[in-house]
Amino acid sequence: MRSNPGTCAVWPAVAPVLPVHGGAGRIVAGELDAARVAAASRGLHASLMAGMAVLRDGGSALDAVVAAVAILEDDEQFNAGRGAVLTVGGGVEHDAAVADGATRRAGAVTCVNGVRNPVRAARAVMDRTPHVLLSGDGALELARREGLELAPTGWFVTARRQKQLATLQRGCRVESEMTGGTVGAVAVDVEGHLAAATSTGGSAGQLAGRIGDTPLLGAGTWADDRSCAVSATGDGEAFILSVFAHEVDALVRLAGLDLGAACDRALQEVSARRGTGGCIGVRPDGTVAMPFTSPGMFRGWIDAAGNPRVGMFAGDLCQ
Repeated sequence: MRSNPGTCAVWPAVAPVLPVHGGAGRIVAGELDAARVAAASRGLHASLMAGMAVLRDGGSALDAVVAAVAILEDDEQFNAGRGAVLTVGGGVEHDAAVADGATRRAGAVTCVNGVRNPVRAARAVMDRTPHVLLSGDGALELARREGLELAPTGWFVTARRQKQLATLQRGCRVESEMTGGTVGAVAVDVEGHLAAATSTGGSAGQLAGRIGDTPLLGAGTWADDRSCAVSATGDGEAFILSVFAHEVDALVRLAGLDLGAACDRALQEVSARRGTGGCIGVRPDGTVAMPFTSPGMFRGWIDAAGNPRVGMFAGDLCQ
């Protein structure tokens, strides 16, 4: 399966630059709710502006991707933070990861319930512990100790996600969920450093305790100043088995492929495992790639001049 949008997948840009995504998935244009699409588009624009505000003030790529993803976690249009999908029992389990290309350090949390912005908890794991990944109560206790904002379970649960779960439990197909995907951001700052952040509620109706690719470094999230920063979205199990994000890194750093070709090649590995999805990536020179093999991927990027672009289908972001 070939990725989209083909020749429109890669743009050279002047640093700083920040791409974001709001999830890849099955899209049938006639099923899309125009109001939700518009709301999600506004959310992506807000995320882009928040991240670029950090970069234009001379902030780090890491600070920028955390700021961008936190905006999307608070936006119930997406599958992260408030408004994320529910487990088979109606529970809330959030995953998030951050990766710093300058230091090649990372932090992640999984199966977390109660932290308003899981991406900030992932940052705390990286900055405040000797560990890379914390789960459940341990991650929540760290967030509490570090003074991160907490929220009750009910704050995260929305009527739309409850309806979605009920539909799945009846064995029915759910509506197109283009505005309900995993979120992520990658960035290159004025010093040429890279970072990535990804956040998700997982897969609708998943078993309690299921962990996807998002918090697994090298699968759904990666950053290394020697090559690229990557944030993935799609069928998590296929991305895990493909070691997707690290595959992109290796193809750039060791095989010498350009970023777009590396993402395409890695997505072929996902397709071979019967998975679909996409990613956003950036190189230290500001080159951006945003390919996908699913019918669509809600995504956008903003350049140093502050020009935001948001798209959903193949060709939406062609210049």
